[in-house]
Amino acid sequence: MRLACLHAHYSNIQYIEKALSEYGIELVHFVDPALMYRVTCDESFTRSDAARKVKEQIEWIAQNKVDAILITCTNYIACLEEERLSITTPIIKIDEPFFEYICNIQQPQIIVFTNPATVEGTMSRLYKHATTQGKFLDVEVIVIQDTFELIMQGRREEYNLAVSKFLSTIIANDNKVISVAQLSMVEASEQVEDKHDRTIINPLDPLIKTIIKKLEPVRYNK
Repeated sequence: MRLACLHAHYSNIQYIEKALSEYGIELVHFVDPALMYRVTCDESFTRSDAARKVKEQIEWIAQNKVDAILITCTNYIACLEEERLSITTPIIKIDEPFFEYICNIQQPQIIVFTNPATVEGTMSRLYKHATTQGKFLDVEVIVIQDTFELIMQGRREEYNLAVSKFLSTIIANDNKVISVAQLSMVEASEQVEDKHDRTIINPLDPLIKTIIKKLEPVRYNK
């Protein structure tokens, strides 16, 4: 089984590699941070420009004889117009299993981000998903400011430390259900879980179950 993974930053690769290491899946990684920079920093780069670029990337990746394509960047997902694709390769979006999990929680929640540029697109898709499921969400969004650039600069330890400190502060002052919205936050959230014996929901755990479910029929048909 071959799974193509499209990332906006190389730091996401380790999480997917580690989580799928025992399932016998060949991973083929594609990393392109340029789209995220254009979307967030270039006012002349329109949404239609982004959608066209994502379409080109996805269709090119599909030509590499892969059984499914995983998109780990929520900006890519927000720009994807699936109905315009000319491929039949299954596409797995990192946030959809996460959304499903979040929508089944009835208590008040906090969703934490480090990348402000992903908040609008992610939350818009989350509320849309909740509406289609007939679910009401009581969600507070918190962004850890001036942190995401650390991971983009390869300063992973500093990034994890900043995220860990912030999550520990939230846990000490709030009893709401806590989630981290980005793959880059998983390592820090797991460290805080172990330290405080408090569950922090992340997008990786429900994603792995979805990937295996999607690829299992492929295994038996080969």
